[in-house]
Amino acid sequence: MLQSETSCLEALDTLKEHDFSNPFARAVFNVTSTLYRRGIKPTYVELLKEGREMGLLKSAHDQEELRYVVEQFIDDENIRYWIGKVKEASKGRKLQKLLKKYVTELKDENPDISSIVKEASGDFFSLAVDSDEEKIVTAKELAEIGEKAYLERIDKYRKMQEDCKALGEFPLEGVPTGFKTLDRMSLGYKPGDLIILAAQTGHGKTAFAIQTSSSVCIDGGKPLYYINTEMKQLQLAQRWGAVLSGIPMQQIRGGSSRDDQKPQCLAAYKALSRAGFYTSYLPNLTPIKADIFTRKAKMQFNVEMMILDYVGRMEKIDPKLQEWQVLEQIVKSMKQLAQNLDIAVMVLIQLTEEGYLQGSKRMKNEADLMLKLIPVADQEAMNKIQERTGNMYEPFNYRIFVEKARDSASNVSIPIVYDLEKQQLREAMIIGTYQR
Repeated sequence: MLQSETSCLEALDTLKEHDFSNPFARAVFNVTSTLYRRGIKPTYVELLKEGREMGLLKSAHDQEELRYVVEQFIDDENIRYWIGKVKEASKGRKLQKLLKKYVTELKDENPDISSIVKEASGDFFSLAVDSDEEKIVTAKELAEIGEKAYLERIDKYRKMQEDCKALGEFPLEGVPTGFKTLDRMSLGYKPGDLIILAAQTGHGKTAFAIQTSSSVCIDGGKPLYYINTEMKQLQLAQRWGAVLSGIPMQQIRGGSSRDDQKPQCLAAYKALSRAGFYTSYLPNLTPIKADIFTRKAKMQFNVEMMILDYVGRMEKIDPKLQEWQVLEQIVKSMKQLAQNLDIAVMVLIQLTEEGYLQGSKRMKNEADLMLKLIPVADQEAMNKIQERTGNMYEPFNYRIFVEKARDSASNVSIPIVYDLEKQQLREAMIIGTYQR
């Protein structure tokens, strides 16, 4: 954990405090974990300082022991072996504890053998598969889970309604999408959700991603992590400037904005500086690297959403695999990441010229919400959308097509106004009832 960030993340993801029987080893693990989650590189000096403040590393013997630990080196490739050794020792202690427990129960005057066997078989099987989550849940347990969640949701929903009355909005279960119709349909991008946003090249994927980031981080006040595979940080910053200030990006990039626009742009960057927006430029991205960096962002900044821009730039997991197999595996790994970290994950995907997913249609099966950003070519196309919705809209040039929604209606079009110069997207305003 002290040698490499990769090793540190592996250990933090796999090991728990109770896996260490040695008080000193447990203390070092706790201190290292605390430092890393605060974004501080765990070095000997930092461990010593933090350990003293936490009251875990106090004696001269502890300091000498720590110095010895720091001097050891374990290669990243061997970290899983040593983590496995710790887990095996921990499992051995759990086994001893279980054996003592059932020996004690069998010593009772009238032991209920059937009950003991049934309980023991479950305990020993759980220990064998080494998982607290992967177990068979009874109907009673499931009912208790449902009842508890139901009552909590009622309280949460009523509280959200009360909070939202003052704001004139409606309650969300997740982070805001940035579009009211989509908020109403989905109740926000929820923890564990995988959202796929697909569009053709040059048709607003990144603009949509930054608009989403703005809605989550600035409007919603929630932390978000943005993995960028295409743009250097300066390019991303310039796009943010356009989105938040309303000044055309070309003017920001070229320095041709008017003098009276300068305070407007600086105020936009001031707002960005206060936001919980975290980003990494990772041109050589792999699923493993995406997993590691997102876990780091979750630990250090408690992010509630991750956006991956975009899937097509990720490197192949296996060079023997075809493109559709690669993309399918990447999307599956992102769905698992969303569920494991309990965050919303949005991945950006390329559409073909015919409007199909580039690579694999089976990616859609993994998505909780499948969105397509599609240009509206002419008045005839606009009229068809208005006829289906029954509303007359201001002129719009794009639509969000909700192709799949696990928790709401699908095959719904949301009219969008996309200002390419300012990199801004907004939902088109309703101006009346549509009549043929």
